[in-house]
Amino acid sequence: MRIVVVGDVLLDVDIDGEATRLCPDAPVPVVDVSTVQRRAGGAGLVARMLAGDGHNVTLVTVLADDDAALHLERALEGITVVAGSSGAPTPVKTRVRAEGHPVVRFDEACARPPVPPVTPAMLHALERAAVIVVADYGRGLTANQELRTVLAGLAERVPIVWDPHRTGAEPVPGVAVVTPNLAEARSLAGAGVGPAGNAAGSDAGNEAGNAAGSDDVGVVAETLRLRWRSKAVMVTMGGQGALLVYDAGQPALPIPAPKTTVTDPCGAGDRLAASLAVHLLEGHTLDVAAVLAVREAASFLRHGGVAALAGEPKPVRVHGRNTDALDLARNVHEAGGIVVATGGCFDLVHAGHTRALAAARSLGDCLIVCLNSDASVRRVKGPDRPILNQEDRAELLLALEFVDAVLVFDEDTPEACLATLRPDLWVKGGDYDVTELPETALVESWGGRCTTVPYHPSRSTTGLADALSRVS
Repeated sequence: MRIVVVGDVLLDVDIDGEATRLCPDAPVPVVDVSTVQRRAGGAGLVARMLAGDGHNVTLVTVLADDDAALHLERALEGITVVAGSSGAPTPVKTRVRAEGHPVVRFDEACARPPVPPVTPAMLHALERAAVIVVADYGRGLTANQELRTVLAGLAERVPIVWDPHRTGAEPVPGVAVVTPNLAEARSLAGAGVGPAGNAAGSDAGNEAGNAAGSDDVGVVAETLRLRWRSKAVMVTMGGQGALLVYDAGQPALPIPAPKTTVTDPCGAGDRLAASLAVHLLEGHTLDVAAVLAVREAASFLRHGGVAALAGEPKPVRVHGRNTDALDLARNVHEAGGIVVATGGCFDLVHAGHTRALAAARSLGDCLIVCLNSDASVRRVKGPDRPILNQEDRAELLLALEFVDAVLVFDEDTPEACLATLRPDLWVKGGDYDVTELPETALVESWGGRCTTVPYHPSRSTTGLADALSRVS
């Protein structure tokens, strides 16, 4: 299914080197350049990230006719680009770093040009989208009225993730979620709504959350949600995580971020918007998509951010089938990955089990099954169960490619098991109401979330056992 990214494209240039001396005519470092990397920024970076993850991506944008645009075209090779003419020079942002530390950044042609026209091909590409990311970088494309009319119509049937800009156009009504950082949100909400804040730029604003209370951020987010008539607003706060405000009277959802050492926050907002779009496309609810996106943005920064994009690591994948569950959970967490857990008796594994397990595994970077012991099954299911002992049940589960580890527990419920694992997601079948599960409050106590995957009612262990008894 197709993801369409629409918005402004920039050329980002990273100049890296070593600084071992000062300039003789001024007290400034001399950087001996070792590498120069040119890459697509803005909406181009979002598209590049999604394409790098293997998704079918179309980029809808406008481009200039200059040397910088030629570099952009090379940086976007392999991505379907549907572009009109920008009528203005390509904006270029050049960062100079010494041994990974920023020294200076200088911007070229970054003043906002007139609103560019759109072509029929650009609008047609939007109509084919299954999910849309709007990456507004204040260059005027999102202010085009034809484009806005089409986006407003699509918002009724297609999830739209809108990443706004202080100088950009307001989101069209009905988008699934708008994702300002805290500085942007306060600026866009206007004077008198929450503290003024002291962050001067978009990246710095991401770190402003340490001075913000969740009540204050919630007021700002709700103000913007009502003004924009969006379904949700998700304010990102750097190391403090994010706050998600819904449209249907739902309480604001604080989303903690994993502790991450960040040397360069550039691109975190783009990674978050891209991840949100992917998880909404996969059919996840917005709260689950938001939790996953925050963790993936943190992982992106932990692995070097845009500086490492050329060799960007794929999500953590664990291949050892007999890995100890506790070591696995710890290792995945330390690598910035998402630990998913599910549980049950799994007595006579059937197609309903495998479908649910595969769906659960797709939500994160490892899947740990909390398995009722034989004694636990007898207490829960009766004296004639289990049909297979716990060793056989564990072996069958570990033989499935989407199960990474099994942890057997003796209690009637998995709460003690979960308290030890501390998974990011606890997954149950769709026949459960997660709000009524006794373990929900426990999982949410460390910032985890409970969710469901589709339930297949025609497939059950009891039905399979009854059928076998008739042919035995």
